[in-house]
Amino acid sequence: MSYYAPRQSRLSVRPRARDTLFPGGSEWHRADSQSSFSPDLLESVLAMEDCCEEAYEAQQILRNGTFDLPRMTRVLDNQRVFLLVDEGTVEKYKADLSEEIEPQITELISRAEKGLRALQKKQALLQTKVETAQLRPQSRPAPGGANRRLQMLVKQRERLETQLRELETEILTMEAAQKRR
Repeated sequence: MSYYAPRQSRLSVRPRARDTLFPGGSEWHRADSQSSFSPDLLESVLAMEDCCEEAYEAQQILRNGTFDLPRMTRVLDNQRVFLLVDEGTVEKYKADLSEEIEPQITELISRAEKGLRALQKKQALLQTKVETAQLRPQSRPAPGGANRRLQMLVKQRERLETQLRELETEILTMEAAQKRR
């Protein structure tokens, strides 16, 4: 980090001029109509030097406020913070969670088992209907409505079989999850 030396006005570096060139004082000079410069020149120079000093001080304040910006950006960067917890606390929360979730899981398993039994009964009923329909003699043509009903029952049986398989896999996954605990 480099600090700049104060820059001075070129007028303040030079030695100051005498107050007046005229033996009578500056009053006589200001009143002189033949003078080649304005009577307020000295005040203008002083005001300009004051402005330069103020600008320099403002620049110093700004520089002092921002010179360590790279360091501050490194400090203010987001950092990952890890909180270490002992194993007892983890086990406590795990037990609380299992106590909270276990009743719901057992309720879902019992519902799934009831639904599975109902689907198995429906499947058995449909299976017997299909078997009886296959055992009937096909010698006489069945009425048009019976064929359509038979096709509907076959489609329904296929749907129920897929639902049964889905429920069986769901029950197996729930049982596996329960065994892991």
